[in-house]
Order: sequence, then structure tokens, then C-alpha cells
Amino acid sequence: MWGGRFAAGPSAIMREINASIPFDKALWREDIAGSRAHAAMLAAQGILSAEDAAAIDAGLAEIAAEYEADGVPEDWNLEDIHMTTESRLTALIGPAAGRLHTARSRNDQVATDFRLWVRAACERAEAGLAALQRALVTRAGEHAGSIMPGFTHLQTAQPVTLGHHLMAYYEMLRRDRSRFADARARMDECPLGSAALAGTGFPIDREATARALGFARPTANSLDSVSDRDFALDYLQAAAQCALHLSRLAEELILWASQPFGFIRLPDTLSTGSSIMPQKKNPDAAELVRGHAGRIVGALTSLMVTMKGLPLAYSKDMQDDKPPVFEAAGLLDLSLAAMAGMIAESGFRTERMRAAAEAGFATATDLADWLVREADIPFREAHHITGEAVKLAENRGVALDALPLEDLKAIDERIDERVFAALSVEASVAARASYGGTAPLRVGEQVEAARRALGMD
Repeated sequence: MWGGRFAAGPSAIMREINASIPFDKALWREDIAGSRAHAAMLAAQGILSAEDAAAIDAGLAEIAAEYEADGVPEDWNLEDIHMTTESRLTALIGPAAGRLHTARSRNDQVATDFRLWVRAACERAEAGLAALQRALVTRAGEHAGSIMPGFTHLQTAQPVTLGHHLMAYYEMLRRDRSRFADARARMDECPLGSAALAGTGFPIDREATARALGFARPTANSLDSVSDRDFALDYLQAAAQCALHLSRLAEELILWASQPFGFIRLPDTLSTGSSIMPQKKNPDAAELVRGHAGRIVGALTSLMVTMKGLPLAYSKDMQDDKPPVFEAAGLLDLSLAAMAGMIAESGFRTERMRAAAEAGFATATDLADWLVREADIPFREAHHITGEAVKLAENRGVALDALPLEDLKAIDERIDERVFAALSVEASVAARASYGGTAPLRVGEQVEAARRALGMD
């Protein structure tokens, strides 16, 4: 491959450190697609004869069928997927295979292959997110009025509905989808034809190859084209943020499935048992999703550090761009599928949720709001009065709405019997009817809007 420049071949150590075929063989579909588009363009421009172009295209089609059936062979002497394919093409069609590399370099070739692969990864992520959103929206619709405790600091704060809680994750994933869509839009430019770094003297048609590969346009600067890995970082940044959201949801499912909470029964199909304790049903799928978030964030960090000090244009360090992206994409696709399954198939124990909401003085804020609204008491004073009522209820081991009226009036004489209408958990959630609030009416509206956005109606 290196021609006459070197008197001796590479050492065994150089072959091992230099070879990327063990991982970049994942790009074989993109590499063959790029080569077929490039050969067709060369023929259309009169750079390649029609006969050679036809032979090259037929040979590449045959190689694609071989790879599909048997996988990509790994010969470390051939270094990468590009030379592996070119070597096989030469074996099939002879010297005409050598004309395929006219007006291109492995630098623009790999940049194109990798960009095509990452573009498809963005599309897979968006599809996986949409599936999880549909599961969340379906369950939120079922539980628009199911009451549970809302938490701050993992302490009972105010009653909310389970539907409202699930729709919070729908909103997070909606933003995640927008990040992948934005990343895909930015990477919709084709580097092919930039050659090694300076472009080429051949009269190529970069618009044609860009169209053939489904890109909106060719890249504008050849130096940037071969050295840019922003598109991979964009994907990883979106993946890392998405993984953080999935990890938060997984953590809640893990907590809710524990016996002290008892809010949820996870599906058997996404749980495991213990080798020694027969009673155990472990939320391993959720725990692995939580763990995968760390690996995906690590993949982002890895590529950022690799790219941080590289001068223009291509450097061999950039060969290490693909493993973290491939790993992150595999983990993210699997995590999205696992979470969609858990949300769709879990059983929510709404009676336990409601009991927990009633037990944690979750309507304390409703008492303070009632004092402000009905007794015209400044909120800070109402807050203090409510705190005394909570202390009394806690000492007696009862809920706020179980305190006798005379005891409440002893705390503040402005409290009257109307207060009890505000102290039930139903009244509390119904009162939160501001836009975006937890009132079942508002949750139902948000569910319907989400169903329309997802094309579920």
C-alpha cells in the first residue's frame, strides 16, 4: 500500500498498533456505498471509463454480499476496512480496482464513512426515543388521576399524579430527540472529494456524490472536511445527555421497585433473580441502564480529549474516534429499548402510591395556600402556622386532615371548617391547574398533545 517509500515492511508492533480493521469493519456498508457513489461520479465526469466503472460497481456489490453473508475478514496487514475492500476488489476484477482511489484519499473516505454511520445512529436514537415516549404517554394517559407523592430531596413534598410524573420524562426525551435532530442536520454535508486535505486536481462533481449518498450538500473546506469530528462529538453529547435522563428514570424505577417503596412491579422479562436468595427479584436491566450512562459519558470524554489538541488536518490519533462512538451507540440503543420495555410492561401499585402521598403531610402547602387565599394571611405567616399544624399532626401520628377543627383553631383562630376541603390529596392535585401543573385535567391535555405530536391518534 505504501509503495516504494519504505525499504522494509512494518514491524509486528507497528502492524498491531496501526490496524483498525477489528473495529472499523463496522463501516463496511458505508464504505462500499461511498465507493460506488465515487466510481459512478468518476465515470460521469469522464475520469473513469464506463467499462472500469461497471466492473468496479459489480465487484463492490459482490463484496457487499460476501460481507453480509460471512462478515468482514480481518487481515491486519491491510490495516482497515478501506484497504480490505480494495484488496478484495483487486482479486475480483484485477488492475481496474486501482482506479477507484482516483481523486480521493483514505482521509476523506473515512470521514464520509464515519459521518454516514453516525447519521444513521442519530436516526436510530430518535426512533428509540420515540418508542420510549409512546410508552410513557400511554401509561401517563392510564394514570392521569393516580395520586402519588411528589418529592424534593427525596422527601415527600406535594401530591402529584403518576401521569404527571411520567410526562416529565416525556418532556426530557422530547428535548433529547431535538438534540439528535439538530446534530443530524449539522452533519448533513459530504466530505467525499476533499482528498487528503487540499482537494483534488481532477474535475470531480462533489454535488453528485453528496446527492448519491443522501447528503444535503458537500462540505465547504477540504481541510476542515478531513479533520472534522464535530459530528461525532455532537452525537456523543446528545447521547450523554439522553443517557443521563435514562439513568434518572432507571434510578426511580429501582427505588419504586424496592420493598420500602413498593410502587411498582417490574416485568419478569426485564428482571433477574439471586443465586442464593430465592425471594429476590432484582431490577438488573434498570441498574445496567444506569451504569451505561457512565460509559456513554466516558465515551464523550474520551473523544473530546483525543481531539482537543490536534492541528489541521488529519492525524493518526483520529483513528481512535470510532471505538467510543460505536460503544456509546450500542449502549444507548440497548438502554432505550430496555427502558421502553420496562415502562410498557411494569405494573404500577397505585394504592401504595396514594397511601404514601397521604402519609407524608403532602398537603401542608395546601393549608398554607388556603390561609393566604381564604384568611388573607401573608404567605410567610401562613407558612409558620402550617408548620405548627404539621408538628402537631406528626406528634399525634395522624394526617393533617385528621386533626380536629378545635386543635387547628387553637393554632390560629382564623382557620374554619372550610379548610378540610383543601386538605385531601384529591383536592391538592386538582388545585394545581396552572399550565404545566399536575391537575388531572392538565395532565390529560398534555397527554393528548403528546399523542398528536407522536402520531399516536
